[in-house]
Amino acid sequence: MTLALGIDIGTSGIRTAVLDESGTLVSSMREDHVPQDIDRIDADLWWQAVKSCLKSQVNALKGTDHHPSCITRIAVDGTSGSMVLTDAQLQPISRALMYNSKGFDVEAKLIAKYAPKHHITQGANSALARAMRLTSETEVKADHLLHQADFIAAKLTCQAGLSDHNNALKTGYDPERGCWPDWIEDVIDPRVLPKVLAVGTPMENLDQGVAKEIGLTANTLVCAGTTDSIAAFLAAAPLEMGTAVTSLGSTLAVKMLSPYRIDDHEIGLYSHKLGDAWLVGGASNTGGAVLLEHFTPEQMIQLSAQIDPSIPTGLDYYPLVQPGERFPINDPDLEPRIAPRPGNDAIFLQALLEGIAKIEAKCYREVEARTGVYPKMIFTAGGGARNDVWSQIRAQALRCAPLRAKYSEAAIGAAKVSRMGAVRQTGSSIRSLKA
Repeated sequence: MTLALGIDIGTSGIRTAVLDESGTLVSSMREDHVPQDIDRIDADLWWQAVKSCLKSQVNALKGTDHHPSCITRIAVDGTSGSMVLTDAQLQPISRALMYNSKGFDVEAKLIAKYAPKHHITQGANSALARAMRLTSETEVKADHLLHQADFIAAKLTCQAGLSDHNNALKTGYDPERGCWPDWIEDVIDPRVLPKVLAVGTPMENLDQGVAKEIGLTANTLVCAGTTDSIAAFLAAAPLEMGTAVTSLGSTLAVKMLSPYRIDDHEIGLYSHKLGDAWLVGGASNTGGAVLLEHFTPEQMIQLSAQIDPSIPTGLDYYPLVQPGERFPINDPDLEPRIAPRPGNDAIFLQALLEGIAKIEAKCYREVEARTGVYPKMIFTAGGGARNDVWSQIRAQALRCAPLRAKYSEAAIGAAKVSRMGAVRQTGSSIRSLKA
């Protein structure tokens, strides 16, 4: 029996998941990130946390029917748009910038001069602008620009210069044409940009030294990974056209599997290539982080028990932690709307949940307006799926009752990604691949 291993580089920590040939979860592990100054992120600490988590995962498998030597494929997912510059030996020569960093106005103006109007790289918080800032503030000449997942995959194999369609998209790569755009050399040195592979494509075997250190075999293939939201989709839903996944974590993300690429960067809608299909959607800045600004998890459980979802509050909230929205409204200056606050905390929580549900529904309406298709099934991933009251509120806003996914961890989706290349080699399409 062969096993697949997925590694998820999340906002708060590292998760691993091991799947058997049937796609059943065999084992999982978690390792928290070391706290870091958001403005001085050391990417090497990501790597140390990954190694620690992998060692724990390997030890958990020993003595079971699923020995770690059966792991034949690995894939990594990371937060979209998080990146670092390294030298030829894969040593970081810059700070790492995270997906939510913004304020790159100078870079955005230069991108606007050369990139097509409404291109995904436009804006002061774009991944390409982030890459440009790193190259401009780093005195040592860089050899590689690596997205978060790229960096970990490179450390696993001791080979760099490779990325995947999904991570490279927001940096400017065109997955439909299969190349970086000609204009990109006007804003960044193209020599630092990675070669981009289809998601799941085998890249390199584990480096022998790394394999020995973490307890895996050196003939284990490391495959081109993906972003965290796409990995969460793959974990949560069957790969059938019209199936959608809402990720209710710190932020809200929606994805729907479509045979067509649909992009509208004016509202923050874009498509990721996945085999011979496309994942259409976007990410809002609303979500669980807003709730945690006002309530503890324990308080939300208690207050949710007091909510009657059949009686709307009538409050029209647009919950955000701070100004700025990505999708379904693309406005870096959009102000939160969380007023007036009622005296009853349960009503206030209900209004926040209603506001997030309305945003989710608007996301899918925007997808429908451009594809002509509304999701036939909406699966839910993330912590928000466990709140039954929230699910009832969402069912009223959406046209179909949301379904709770059996699996929702991105690491599980990453493990599935590792097998996608093998599926393609058999001549099967993504449309026939089952979760």
